[in-house]
Amino acid sequence: MNSLQHPNTPAPQRVSVVVVGAGPAGLTVGNILRRAGVDCVVLESETREFIEQRPRAGVIEEWAVRALEQRGLAGNLLRKAQRHTACEFRFDGRRHRFEYGELTGRHHFVYPQPLLVTDLVREYADVRDGDIRFGVRDVQVHDVDTDRPSVSYTCPESGQRQVVHCDFVAGCDGARGVTRRALPADHYRVARHDYGIGWLSLLAEAPPSSDCVLFGIHQDGFAGQMPRSPEVTRYYLQCPPGDAPENWPHERVWAELRRRLAVEGAPELVEGRLVEKRMLDMHDYVVEPMASGRLFLAGDAAHLVAPIAAKGMNLALHDAFLLGDALVAHLTQEAGSISGLESYSEACLRRVWDYQEFSQWLSDVYHGSAAGEPFRTGTTLARLRRLFTSPLAAAAFAEQYLGTAERY
Repeated sequence: MNSLQHPNTPAPQRVSVVVVGAGPAGLTVGNILRRAGVDCVVLESETREFIEQRPRAGVIEEWAVRALEQRGLAGNLLRKAQRHTACEFRFDGRRHRFEYGELTGRHHFVYPQPLLVTDLVREYADVRDGDIRFGVRDVQVHDVDTDRPSVSYTCPESGQRQVVHCDFVAGCDGARGVTRRALPADHYRVARHDYGIGWLSLLAEAPPSSDCVLFGIHQDGFAGQMPRSPEVTRYYLQCPPGDAPENWPHERVWAELRRRLAVEGAPELVEGRLVEKRMLDMHDYVVEPMASGRLFLAGDAAHLVAPIAAKGMNLALHDAFLLGDALVAHLTQEAGSISGLESYSEACLRRVWDYQEFSQWLSDVYHGSAAGEPFRTGTTLARLRRLFTSPLAAAAFAEQYLGTAERY
């Protein structure tokens, strides 16, 4: 991109790393840098209050929690998170509980993303005295293909353009952020997959009806229950792509959830106020490579995996661990430091593509019975039955569901 020319702005600043975006990926990178004494700035377009309340994911894989713990970032999580060791598939009118904890000795943590973001902001800004600037406008990334990159933005208080020169830019600003657009157009490709379905995402002020995640495989569409706390539950309902939340009033939502999750011997769903209704057109994308010059992408800026397998936040954290550690190694001139940055994209993409493949496989299981095709219904039920009759199939599913494969 063109070099900066801002003759009427304050004198530019300089730090080692500018992190664009204060989601789980950006805040984790920032915390890793601060812990190592690397100077950095985090830029965020929203307010602190907004990002600490924005409802998002809630399932964190055990390996990710242990990695947060190693970096001093999991104190509240380990004290407060629920631990899940099983999930339940509902099909053929019956309950089929999958005890992956007994099978593997591992579990998931359920900890809503707003709580994790709140922890990470507090640790970065209040404990580690990190520089984070909220409410910035018109962020632009410059000269990433040189050894003198910079990031500029409009200060919300003064209205003036600010320029921060740096050694590296970490692009953690999500699917609609600016950092991906700073990649040279001839340098990367975006691989995209559309599922051709929609999910109505719901957050209910109601206790979950089960102690685990529920997957309802129904001829009229998938339904899912994901506990978030003893008082709050996330639900999903399959619907046509492009559908609107207004088409789903309270009564229709609960009638469909009860019908699609109904099986013999199951407790009734507890109805509650719907505090969020969002329509998700299900799709994935992957940016390859995830880096160019001095710019490195992480999280949804580099890839999106539909919430089918609850992998999005885990992928963002995986990126952040690799990127934060590689930047620290390079900037503190540790042995082998250059190779970490050079191999960053390749190392991330191995897990990204593995999770994308699992999400696609699980989508066929969730949605096959609702496709209106007898052949797909038959193959869907065959996959499900195999999961509960073959130890090898169960072990393979558990490995991918938990993200525990050693090849990462």
